[in-house]
Amino acid sequence: MSAVTANGIKIEYDEMGPKDGPVILLIMGLAAQMTLWPQALLKMFTDAGFRVVRFDNRDIGLTEKFHGRRVVNPLFQIAAKVIGVNNLAPYTLHNMVADAVGVLDALKIKQAHVVGASMGGMIAQLMAAQHPDRVLSLTSIMSGTNNPRLPRPSRETMGLLLAGGSARGGKSKEEILNRMMAVWDVIGTPESGADKAEFRKTLDAAVTRSYYPAGVRRQLAAIIATGDLRPYIRKITAPTLVIHGSKDPLALVEAGIDSARNIKGARLEVIDGMGHDLPAKFLPRIGELIIAHARSAQVTAAQSVAA
Repeated sequence: MSAVTANGIKIEYDEMGPKDGPVILLIMGLAAQMTLWPQALLKMFTDAGFRVVRFDNRDIGLTEKFHGRRVVNPLFQIAAKVIGVNNLAPYTLHNMVADAVGVLDALKIKQAHVVGASMGGMIAQLMAAQHPDRVLSLTSIMSGTNNPRLPRPSRETMGLLLAGGSARGGKSKEEILNRMMAVWDVIGTPESGADKAEFRKTLDAAVTRSYYPAGVRRQLAAIIATGDLRPYIRKITAPTLVIHGSKDPLALVEAGIDSARNIKGARLEVIDGMGHDLPAKFLPRIGELIIAHARSAQVTAAQSVAA
């Protein structure tokens, strides 16, 4: 793993696969480091000939932190936004889009197939809308539009989200991991068949690498501050694939449907039984969908240039 200076900040990134292959840019979600992209999925992409670039979003992992930039309670921020007060976050998803574009610039990559999960899907959608010349194709996974009229998650799930990485309940590594596992028990795929001991090891490695709950709170503030994405994503022209789980308790399936509805020509794939995660049993299908989508977009782009 290495770091680049992009959009004025230090961003940690990693890449794998053939240097001359078409690029897949992976953007992770709220509170998630780039290391949470499943290795099996990365291998599918590189085996298919893609150059895979992933990075830590601002305020997470090994990317630059915005120390000291305090945020208000999320519920207060939501209420303030309703009455037109919009300056309560240190940055928005638009700044995070600029980070992603900056990574491409730093690596001298002109275009990429952009794949985002959860908050990363929101960033990817905005990137496709605002930088159409950089996005060969868009895949949005378990994400949505921030449409305020969509159904909301349950009170329990919203409580986990609004906690925003709270360190309450103890700060030992064991206590932190217990809280993380409790979150995944609520938002993850029901009866996924996952090995919980192995997943705990993955989270343990992530906590060892970086644990910074203040950054999670600022990322959540960025989502709230950005608001409804629909006016932007209606401008998307890139071939778009929306993947969503039917059992997602955090971004309900209506969120994915709303993304597909507001992006011209978007293809919606609802995976029956999937929650708000990337479980091993669904990775072959998810990988195949993304690879086929990117290859189709690659052919269309080449035909356009030839014409």
